[in-house]
Amino acid sequence: MEPDLGKYRLEGDNSMYRLPSGLVAPVVTRGGLEDAGTADSGGAVRISGVSIQHTPATRLWFGKVSNEPGYRSVSHHHGEAETGGYVLSGRGRIYFGEEFADYVDMEEGDWVFVPPFMPHVECNLSRTDPLVWMTTRTPENIVVNLPDVADDDLRDWLDR
Repeated sequence: MEPDLGKYRLEGDNSMYRLPSGLVAPVVTRGGLEDAGTADSGGAVRISGVSIQHTPATRLWFGKVSNEPGYRSVSHHHGEAETGGYVLSGRGRIYFGEEFADYVDMEEGDWVFVPPFMPHVECNLSRTDPLVWMTTRTPENIVVNLPDVADDDLRDWLDR
C-alpha cells in the first residue's frame, strides 16, 4: 500500500520564503555568524540568529542578549513588538511602571514577557558575572531609546 503523502502537506503558501536556489527550506544560522547589526539600548550586546537581516523571516526577531556585570540599559521600549525572553545564565532585573518604581527579578531558567510600548530598564544584578538571555520579538527588533533615569532613582539598584 502506497503512503498518502498528501496528509503531510499543510495548507497555505510559503513560497515567499523560497531561497535563491528555489527551495523552501529551514535556514540555519551557524554559531559565530549571527548578525550583530541590531538596535541596542545603551550597551546590551544583541546578536540575531533569526531576523529579516539574514534569513527569510519577515515577522520575527530571535537572538541572544549579553549584559556585562553591573550593566543597566537606558530606559527604552520596543514599540509595537511583543517581547519574550529566557535567562540562560545570570540574574537580571527589569524596572518598569510609573517612574520605573516597580521591578521584576529573573534568574537562570526564568521566562519573561514584556508587552508592547512598555518603557523599561534592563539590568544585570551581578557585579561579577555576565547575564545572558535569549530574546524574541515580533514583528522585529524595535528599540526606542527614551530619556534616561538616574541610578539613584531606580529603587534597590545601588544596594543590590
